[in-house]
Amino acid sequence: MSCEKDDLSEKLVECLNEMGNLTNELYQWTESIQDLSNMKKAFQIEEGKKLHGKTILDIGTGGVKPLYIALNFEPDKIIGINEQPYSFAPEIEQNSKLLTKTKIHFYACNFFDDENLKKILRDEKIEKFDFVLVSKTLHHLRSGKCHLEHEHRKDEKCCKYKFEVQNIFDRLLQLGKRVIIYESFYPQEKDEDNVRGRGGYLTTEEWITIFTHLLKNYSVEFVRPLKCQLDEKEMENVIAKLRQVDYVCFYVVV
Repeated sequence: MSCEKDDLSEKLVECLNEMGNLTNELYQWTESIQDLSNMKKAFQIEEGKKLHGKTILDIGTGGVKPLYIALNFEPDKIIGINEQPYSFAPEIEQNSKLLTKTKIHFYACNFFDDENLKKILRDEKIEKFDFVLVSKTLHHLRSGKCHLEHEHRKDEKCCKYKFEVQNIFDRLLQLGKRVIIYESFYPQEKDEDNVRGRGGYLTTEEWITIFTHLLKNYSVEFVRPLKCQLDEKEMENVIAKLRQVDYVCFYVVV
């Protein structure tokens, strides 16, 4: 009797784990549909127009969003990079050939790995992407050395913690002509995620630092929290509106 209970318990745990995985995958698909409708304005796609002949680099790709972009906007090529691509990314890469002419390729690559990024561009025969999409990943692109005392992971040579806005956006604009930022926003004054070196969501102060730097150095067009071109007057409006939304969307060009 005890053995039967143990077997049933194991099967129940397996079923619950499988259900959890399916729920996470479903969330990836449904969330990406909502994200895509908002990003359309950042790509500046007119009604009925497509992205034929254009290339996109999707940094921190989840795998799902590139497929939606391909089906809706039909760019020539989408390259997705992530340190650890999602398990279903290879299936999307392979099966997308049956659904779209857009070439979709995924790579296990760190944003700060210059050698690997250069190799990807050579292999894909791309000098510079038309668009770089950073979707819910900007807060992880931390290149500054850690200046706090906290638990460092054993597999980290140097804990990345500080967000260095000039370094990050210079790198992004070296990779693409237009950088699209789509980022979740939480009105926090302090980043409490000190265990993982990549840090948690950007704080309000970090956003102000980012907007101030971008205003001085680049042309910035906001899609959300309001549609505007960033200038000193509009920056005040953007910051005031931030707390009323759950994500920020804008694009940057030189």
